[in-house]
Amino acid sequence: MNYHRNLHILGTSHISKDSVENVENFIENKKPDIVAIELDKKRFYAITSEAKPSFRDVFRMGIKAFLINIIGAYVEKKLGKIVGVSPGSEMKKAIELVKKNNLKLSLIDQDIDITLRKLSKAITIRVVFRFIGDVVKAAIFRKTDIELFDVSKVPSKKIIDNILKKIKERYPGIFNALIEERNEVMARNLYKLMNKYKDKKIFAVVGAGHESEIISIIKGIKE
Repeated sequence: MNYHRNLHILGTSHISKDSVENVENFIENKKPDIVAIELDKKRFYAITSEAKPSFRDVFRMGIKAFLINIIGAYVEKKLGKIVGVSPGSEMKKAIELVKKNNLKLSLIDQDIDITLRKLSKAITIRVVFRFIGDVVKAAIFRKTDIELFDVSKVPSKKIIDNILKKIKERYPGIFNALIEERNEVMARNLYKLMNKYKDKKIFAVVGAGHESEIISIIKGIKE
């Protein structure tokens, strides 16, 4: 958990029971006025209505971005089954408690279509072969620079920093699309909230990989 002025920001794992409990404990005990979550309008609708992808999404996103979205959701769902937590449960809990306590909800993430389009451009043939090589090296030679961790819990800051560093080094385009640009968008949106509601307590729920950098960006924003 990080704090800055009237903002409290919690880094979570999207398939962690601990994250769900942490979200619930903060909202119920600390009584924030505003809850900001790492979702945009489209992902908010998808997570609250449990809507399934349709062919209309192909035309909206493009085939490559659509396939990336499907594959990502499938992997996250499989990991969720392993640990017994549905992907995004901490976001759903936050939304549930916002309604229960009549709080203000703010969606702070970048439009998912923009993110997926940029991600699809970053995934070139060269990147695909590099990824395959990394997977083979890890599977056959048991060689990886990333420390193993329990996926059911939020990784330590040291592990998160190491993972982000390796992704940035090996896959800079993907890092920029999935992490860097979204950090900037979420930080700017939170900064606006902080200044618009200076006397209100704001609680932000974001993936653990975003937490530290978002705070850093907010602190560095100059009027």
